[in-house]
Amino acid sequence: MNQQSLSAFIWSVADLLRGDYKQSDYGKVILPFTVLRRLDCVLEATKPAVLAELAKQQAAGVNPEPFILRKAGQTFYNTSPLDMKKLMGDPDNIAQNLFSYVQAFAPAVRDVFDRFEFQVQVERLAKAGLLYQVSEKFAQVDLHPEAVSNMQMGLVFEELIRKFAEISNETAGEHFTPREVIRLMVNLIFIEDDDILSKPGVVRTLYDPTAGTGGMLSVAGEYLAEHNPQARLVMYGQELNPESYAICKADLLIKGQEIANIIFGNTLSADGLSGKLFDYGLSNPPFGVEWKKIEAAIRKEFEQMGFNGRFGPGLPRVSDGSLLFLLHLLAKMRPAVEGGSRFGIVLNGSPLFTGGAGSGESEIRRYVLENDLVEAIVGLPTDMFYNTGISTYVWIVSNRKPALRKGKVQLIDASGFWQKMRKSLGSKRKELSDEHIDKITRLFGDFVEAGQDGKPISRIFKNEDFGYSTITVERPLRDADGKVILGEKGKLKGKPLADSALRDTENVPLHEDVATYFKREVLSHAPDAWIDHEKTKVGYEIPFNRHFYVFKPPRPLAEIDAELKKTTDRILEMIKGLSA
Repeated sequence: MNQQSLSAFIWSVADLLRGDYKQSDYGKVILPFTVLRRLDCVLEATKPAVLAELAKQQAAGVNPEPFILRKAGQTFYNTSPLDMKKLMGDPDNIAQNLFSYVQAFAPAVRDVFDRFEFQVQVERLAKAGLLYQVSEKFAQVDLHPEAVSNMQMGLVFEELIRKFAEISNETAGEHFTPREVIRLMVNLIFIEDDDILSKPGVVRTLYDPTAGTGGMLSVAGEYLAEHNPQARLVMYGQELNPESYAICKADLLIKGQEIANIIFGNTLSADGLSGKLFDYGLSNPPFGVEWKKIEAAIRKEFEQMGFNGRFGPGLPRVSDGSLLFLLHLLAKMRPAVEGGSRFGIVLNGSPLFTGGAGSGESEIRRYVLENDLVEAIVGLPTDMFYNTGISTYVWIVSNRKPALRKGKVQLIDASGFWQKMRKSLGSKRKELSDEHIDKITRLFGDFVEAGQDGKPISRIFKNEDFGYSTITVERPLRDADGKVILGEKGKLKGKPLADSALRDTENVPLHEDVATYFKREVLSHAPDAWIDHEKTKVGYEIPFNRHFYVFKPPRPLAEIDAELKKTTDRILEMIKGLSA
């Protein structure tokens, strides 16, 4: 059975559910049953040996798990004498037997079905009189590895995930990243390592702290399998949404990955992979989501652990936790002396520029730029994601920059690289074509400045180009006669007091001398002004759009006047016609 007919067959189960289930709930039945049948088929050949080994070890009073795992030849097992075909032989007890069968899986697999709330769905199907029919449908489909390879099965499962995400696109964006965006990110984090990744037997780790349904992990795995079938990518992740977590684990289980590496829970408040470091990372954290619920845990780590924890550089405002995920990823980097890491993360626009000098956001930008961790930022088109039409940016961060990138940041404006989708999905109206992905990847890989249609699309800056000093400019306080008032005690004795009403601030680029700037920009207008150096702060911002702005000179005044006269004359003619 080929992939298309297999997914069509599984999808046909929806015909049975129609009426009793809303479309957006089909996945709650079809996904866990697909997983169950696949695992059922995978374990079929070794089931007799596993049951015999179980009896033998139980009789000897020994923990049977390591022995039956060896007999199963997988990273999981099932110790029930039942299987999907045998379940069909007892229609009256199908629900009870199904529960018993699922409970006999290894704990990591049971966890998948628990997060799917499989028992709830079984009871719901039984109440609707559909449980036997649905189970029978799946028992009939052949999902044995000899008939359907791990890769095929993975693609089928991903297709089903995408279909269900599209059906319920009002929430899809929370857990689902468009596949073409993932492909772009995977290209960007791997392209500079093609030589390393092409070596036989190479093993690398990949981490997604906001794993969702596992799309980023899957696409990265496909990339490596395509470029080097002998390479192995060990995948890790954490996910907060129970159903997305179940889907992610199920997807990796189907592909033969170690599912113990996928952790359930809130990555920021309870890092489930604490102490683990990774070669690569990918993340699409929620945009602009507040972190008030976990604020106490985050602040505690920040205050008590500082740079020994994840949030040493600073904390962003509570209304948007995007930059916390960036800091979390940085904490997962291998030291450069051990090979270093490269991560890709999708963020909205605010992390680029929100917050003045000294703010949490600015301090985080300062940390990544002064430590030379940002390789590139790619501006994507609007309307690319399912639940928002806002502008988004892919940050590529690394502590092992190639020599030509050291001390520099590449900005790529890919906002004009898109094609219209045949059918909109929620807020997603645009998509990247293969050609667009290739072009962006080449711009990044070539590390050159470039333009298109008279506009810049790739620019290269020094890290310090994004830094500035915020200086506080003071003017003297004067009495009613205009005389400067001097301080009478302390360090201000004999010195002019500052007039807070006239206080101002100026941002001076880091590469410019403050005294020179002050003389030119301030003293020429206010000769009595001075700088309060104690209040000077260093800040960083990345005004992305400003660097790609192309000035269009206004049209000649004569042309505008002629157009206005023509419009005025037409209005006068219309008024004449009305009064005639």
